[in-house]
Amino acid sequence: MTNVVMMKSPYVYILSSRRHGTLYIGVTSNLIKRVFEHRENLANGFSSKYKVHHLVYYEEHTNITSAIVREKQIKKWHRQWKINLIERTNPEWLDFYPTL
Repeated sequence: MTNVVMMKSPYVYILSSRRHGTLYIGVTSNLIKRVFEHRENLANGFSSKYKVHHLVYYEEHTNITSAIVREKQIKKWHRQWKINLIERTNPEWLDFYPTL
């Protein structure tokens, strides 16, 4: 993961309520804006209901189609596989949003 995120690239991202907490998986072409919407509860639904606001994982894709395919793939995974994916790059479950 990079420290500087391009504004208009396709991303798959995972938000968490806390370490090993509730997870939300999404796809966006504007990561900073979308995570801000989740954090400020502007995205009504799952993330606001369960307070899923910490960006614990993201990956950039070359096109939106590959990002959507990857999002669907991860959503079908067992929970432990999702946790393993997060912990490979973020073992402390840090919130990456402030570093974007």
